[in-house]
Amino acid sequence: MLRALFFKAVFYAGSTLYVLAAPLYALAGRQVLIPHVRRWARFHDWCCRRLLGIGCRVEGVLPRTPVLVAMKHEAMYETIQAVELLDAPAPVFKRELMKIPVWGHALLSYAGAKALRAMLAEAKHLIADGRSILIFPEGTRVPHGETPEMKSGLAGLYRLLGLPIVPIACDSGRFLPKHGRPRSGTITFRVGETIPPGLPREEVELRVHAAINALNQ
Repeated sequence: MLRALFFKAVFYAGSTLYVLAAPLYALAGRQVLIPHVRRWARFHDWCCRRLLGIGCRVEGVLPRTPVLVAMKHEAMYETIQAVELLDAPAPVFKRELMKIPVWGHALLSYAGAKALRAMLAEAKHLIADGRSILIFPEGTRVPHGETPEMKSGLAGLYRLLGLPIVPIACDSGRFLPKHGRPRSGTITFRVGETIPPGLPREEVELRVHAAINALNQ
């Protein structure tokens, strides 16, 4: 418990500085803001490793060309760690995040302001810049071991963007439960087999669902 409290004190105090500086970087454009966000992600990783004893490992090969990444969501950890693991992907995020003072504007600049109003048009620019699109197909974080049905957004993006899907499993909920104390250990990210574009919706959803829940066994 003491380690958890110390982590919160250090991480959130440090994050305040990054958040307050983010709008200034956003004014210069995403090419300046993205490195700032990556520094924040590395700070988060340092806090997790040194203060909580939580690290991560990757099984499989992470994509280095633009794809649609479908990732399991069990804790806040992977939403930040994905910035480094996937080379600053553009996240499909909840509208509620836009209500956060100061940070909301910066998040719009990082992910693409038009992504909320015209996802497809903005996605083409992001993909042309070499960035992947990241989505958490279950819609929200779920406790480790649970396998809820996926939301419809994944299939829609898959069909309209025409990108292959790379599913990624994550077991962060084992070490960072939503309700309970964190415990030290190594979080695993398992990269599933790439799913080519153009497949029927039922097949895509079945394959993604199985792949992102591979670590629940």
